[in-house]
Amino acid sequence: MNEIYLDNNATTRVAPEVLDEMLPVLRDHYGNPSSMHSFGGGVGALLKKARERTAEALSCRPDEIVFTSCGTEGDNTAILSALRANPDKKHMVTTRVEHPAVLNLAKHLETRGVEVTYLGVDDAGRLDLDELRRSLRKDTAVVSVMYANNETGVVFPVPEIADMVRRRGILFHTDAVQAVGKIPISLADLPADFLVLSGHKLHAPKGVGALYVRRGTPFRPFLIGGHQERGRRAGTENTPGIVALGKAMELAAMGIVDENTRVRALRDRLEAGLLSSIPDSVRNGDPDNRLPNTTSIAFKYVEGEAILLLLDTFGICASSGSACTSGSLEPSHVLRAMGVPFTYAHGSIRFSLSRYTTDADVDAVLREMPGIIARLREMSPFSAATGDAGGKPACTR
Repeated sequence: MNEIYLDNNATTRVAPEVLDEMLPVLRDHYGNPSSMHSFGGGVGALLKKARERTAEALSCRPDEIVFTSCGTEGDNTAILSALRANPDKKHMVTTRVEHPAVLNLAKHLETRGVEVTYLGVDDAGRLDLDELRRSLRKDTAVVSVMYANNETGVVFPVPEIADMVRRRGILFHTDAVQAVGKIPISLADLPADFLVLSGHKLHAPKGVGALYVRRGTPFRPFLIGGHQERGRRAGTENTPGIVALGKAMELAAMGIVDENTRVRALRDRLEAGLLSSIPDSVRNGDPDNRLPNTTSIAFKYVEGEAILLLLDTFGICASSGSACTSGSLEPSHVLRAMGVPFTYAHGSIRFSLSRYTTDADVDAVLREMPGIIARLREMSPFSAATGDAGGKPACTR
């Protein structure tokens, strides 16, 4: 059975072009880029090229790029650096809908004496910028707001937020793991101090990412050891992964138009088809300001895990939310923050497309989903005939 893969916000397939550049590094160019001999120096040249490709895709300087192992490392490094660089400031601002890489770090920091303000969202997953403005204090060390939500795809007004925060002399960090490669981002125009991305979200392998640190931003390294990455991230470089990331960033920049036209159109057709063919289904999140590849749809009176199991029998891969929180029986923290009723939140499914998604993939989901939902509702202790036990859906536009 051919897999119909619509879980690209969890991870993506490695692009063939990326693999082609990565394999020679694994096989032939295995020297340590820090070595003095020319064999190692040749590997160092590959790192330099990958750094330049990454910087060009983000419109920043190559020396502002620090290669990491993943988005979580980048988020932790940026936030902890901001706090260590400002030891007299013990306040942080973030949102209730962040990825666990930020939320769980914030909760940990609260046990270490840091006061954290968690900004709420409305029923469409949007932030209140007035609430953010009111939350900024003289002792605020860092504000961390994700660029785009991994579950709903809602895109926050990060340029406006970054400008507001930096005008107050506060460091700003954004987790752009889901946004990079899907929407245009120019760090030449974005007043962010830190930005984080992860390779496996944009068709590079797992285990590599990058942290942007604006030139002049005070920085304290997370990993202490050798001199790698100009002393900002110790540890022998993951050369094959970094080379792969550089190529993936180049391809992502070239594919932005396709992502925002063809992929967006596929997403819209999938979403419209499901909402029109399945009663008591609603879209979660802002319909306008969101990633072009993502839709989150809630189906009343059914469990998301059961939907995924039945989809899997047809070779269809989707998600009930973040892969980093899968296995939990609780509704998504993102949907809870949005106020999605319990009877809808438990039945929410995220479909996330990629450049490899086809019309046939969308057709398969539209063909199978109505029967899956009908079957599960027949088995449910609730039914549409019992009335709306959970209230009206949070966002029905």
